Amino acid sequence: MAQQSGPDRKTRWGILATGYIAATFVEDLRLLPDAEVVAVGSRTLETARAFADRHQIPRAYGSWQEFAADDDLDVVYVATPHAAHFDATTACLDAGRAVLVEKPITLDRPAAQRLVDAATARGRFLMEAMWMRCNPAVLRILELIADGAIGEVTGVQADFGVGGPFPPEHRMRARALGGGALLDLGVYPISLAHLLLGVPDQVRSWAKISPEGVDENTGIILGYDSGAVATLSCGMIGATRVAATVTGRTGRIELAPPFYRPGQVTLLRDGADPELLPVELTGSGYQHEAAEVQRCLAAGLLESPLVPHAATLEVMGLLDDIREQIGVTYP
Repeated sequence: MAQQSGPDRKTRWGILATGYIAATFVEDLRLLPDAEVVAVGSRTLETARAFADRHQIPRAYGSWQEFAADDDLDVVYVATPHAAHFDATTACLDAGRAVLVEKPITLDRPAAQRLVDAATARGRFLMEAMWMRCNPAVLRILELIADGAIGEVTGVQADFGVGGPFPPEHRMRARALGGGALLDLGVYPISLAHLLLGVPDQVRSWAKISPEGVDENTGIILGYDSGAVATLSCGMIGATRVAATVTGRTGRIELAPPFYRPGQVTLLRDGADPELLPVELTGSGYQHEAAEVQRCLAAGLLESPLVPHAATLEVMGLLDDIREQIGVTYP
């Protein structure tokens, strides 16, 4: 087992997958002086070597098992398509690795629970890569709400729609790969509502289903016994603003697009002039979740307080409930 990171050396990362998100994550890791990428794994050695050459990574592996067996790894970032998250993460946990796995962590809550149980039983760190929850601007919003800046939260509105078009063979339309707007895009507005309001007491949803059997355009309403309501949407047949508004009894907070990494945050208190909160954007924004992983490893934690296992499981449960209502199932 790789030793956990300490003050005198860098955290050694392995990257499992070679797609766009993996490449972006590697570039953002360069913003952390105490991080280094030492290995990449893929299903083929040719693909892994090409990625390693492109990003100056020392070692490349052509199978998940060989990659996971590298004892020089402190932590693995799993960036495969979500249908492969469970198997890839299981291979890494079985080999004794700490894991940061892309969101959604799995295709459903039971599989997510099995990963959490496996990580706990093996004493290994596991975190879903819901990077929004580690974003400094989003954390600042939580502080403002906790301090009563807008009073009790009564509403959350958020949308995430992309224009496409996606051909029938695209992974977004592939049922076998967990396609559709909900898991790929809807997880963001749902996670934001969960972060601010917790688990709802009522869930209502509707969707336009594609010929392949995945959701193309989905509307979601989450109701809370407190009286709060979250109105959310996601889709892949039209580009929306990808903005969000958090409303309270005495004001509101507006998150400019994209709300999961806002370039501008506006605080509007009743009877006061709008306040623009400072937002500093560097890289693509993935370095914040990586820094949180490294902080947790250095502290000997098995889960992150910013992205705890309970939150991951609760959001996965909501995704399951919504899929059942709209009639989307995965093989």
